[in-house]
Amino acid sequence: MDIPFFEKLVFEVWRVARDYLMFASATFFLFYVVLRKPLWFRKVQQKMPKFSDYRRDFLYSTLSTIISGVTIVLTFYVASDYHNVYMEIEKYGIAYYAFTFFWMFFLHDTWFYFMHRAMHHPVLFKRVHLIHHRSTNPSPWTAYAFHPLEAILEAAILPIIAFTLPVHVSAIIFFFLFQIIYNVYGHLGFEILPKGFHKSRFGKWVNTSTAHNLHHHKFNGNYGLYTLFWDRLFGTVREDYDATYEKVTSRPRKEAAAPSFIPARKG
Repeated sequence: MDIPFFEKLVFEVWRVARDYLMFASATFFLFYVVLRKPLWFRKVQQKMPKFSDYRRDFLYSTLSTIISGVTIVLTFYVASDYHNVYMEIEKYGIAYYAFTFFWMFFLHDTWFYFMHRAMHHPVLFKRVHLIHHRSTNPSPWTAYAFHPLEAILEAAILPIIAFTLPVHVSAIIFFFLFQIIYNVYGHLGFEILPKGFHKSRFGKWVNTSTAHNLHHHKFNGNYGLYTLFWDRLFGTVREDYDATYEKVTSRPRKEAAAPSFIPARKG
């Protein structure tokens, strides 16, 4: 029996909200409550976000999950006769199945970089992207806190994937779970990678939590999502990135006492 459109919509919105809000909430509770004091020396900015930041980010993140759910329904149900998503792994084999993860990774990283740089055009920044940048000291709740127009552009990666190379439905599900996890890490506010990682052969290409935190704090540079590949290619890696990463990962464990978990409501 065909499921009514509204029921499909409610289900997909709930699924996206569940995955994102559960992971963001669990990560927030772990780092901002349970491990706040023992890991404070790894807090990129040595202060807590404001209560108003949490409230605003939660509301916009909720709206973004609704837009993501609508995008899923439009892509997989409304346009079901046109996308290239397949159901049987045997159709293309396991090697191709594995390849599609690299393809989606590259496609999303590329789409995000150029879309993100466009969002920093003065007109779009002031009217759209500023919502995300109001959190100059991001937390896990910031990861999906977008203006509705930007949320649509963020969600557009799904139809871009679905209408290019064939991709198995389970690969898409696993990839977008990875996307949520990495996006939350990027906005974590804590650096969990080791000292010296940013200069290693592999690590110099990784967009770390420190790199993206600098982007929020300083408003430009470090535009990448998963990697710094496009940033390094186009010279948009912030000049203070290396020094900031070294500072954050070199702090002694007891440099300063962690502030109260309850942030100030004013300011």
